[in-house]
Amino acid sequence: MTAPELIVAQRAARAGGDVVARYFRDGVAMRGKQSFELVSDADLEAERAIVDRIRAEFPGHAVLGEELHRDAVDAEHLWIVDPLDGTNNFGHRIPQFAVSIAYVRNGRAECGVVYQPVTDEWFIARRGCGAFHNGQAVQVSTASRLDQALLGVGFYYDRGAMMEATLAAIGDLFRRQIHGIRRFGAASLDLCWVGLGRFDGFFEFELAPWDFAAGRLFVEEAGGIVTTCDGQDPPWAKSSILATNGHLHAEILETIRPKMPRR
Repeated sequence: MTAPELIVAQRAARAGGDVVARYFRDGVAMRGKQSFELVSDADLEAERAIVDRIRAEFPGHAVLGEELHRDAVDAEHLWIVDPLDGTNNFGHRIPQFAVSIAYVRNGRAECGVVYQPVTDEWFIARRGCGAFHNGQAVQVSTASRLDQALLGVGFYYDRGAMMEATLAAIGDLFRRQIHGIRRFGAASLDLCWVGLGRFDGFFEFELAPWDFAAGRLFVEEAGGIVTTCDGQDPPWAKSSILATNGHLHAEILETIRPKMPRR
């Protein structure tokens, strides 16, 4: 399962992860984009380390990053980078965060890497070759009914209509007798957990492409389905995301779509 882009993605993820792990170990000052949305020197330094590795091998490729790089998403060769997904967890010393890198060619993700540097966990996917957790091939769960399902959810930073809509959707899912809801605060890892079969589904009403690019491919290569929360193909832009094992997709979509905020 080797390709030049995948090799570079792994090396870049390791470089970014080393930065993040060092700051997590030694401490870092957090700054607020808003009072509840944090950014740190770790985010910025990790993104620079990642992009330096990518551009050393592919100097002509575009990069879309969370913090520093905003090249055009319609570039033939595009790298979508989140240097630290789960910054709020990181800032509160909760070890649930990751580096996420996807390589996109002509609008289609070809490989993706999500790296959890604290646990040294690797989630790797290459189009047509499957999804792998620490080198082992993985597949989505086989749950076929909502009363068998454990779901993940993300809350967007919006504390108004978006939050209320998410809570309303959760309420409707509980009324469908799901096993439970978990909110861990790092969408890239949540998506990978769908691919692992830990979650039977995950949704969030607004995510940026760097949050879901690599994780989306991981779910798909593990046999799952990823759409927007109204059933469309997600764009490389801010979007809602629903990822499932496939068996539950229509039923979860039917439950959450009526609650999705319209903008």
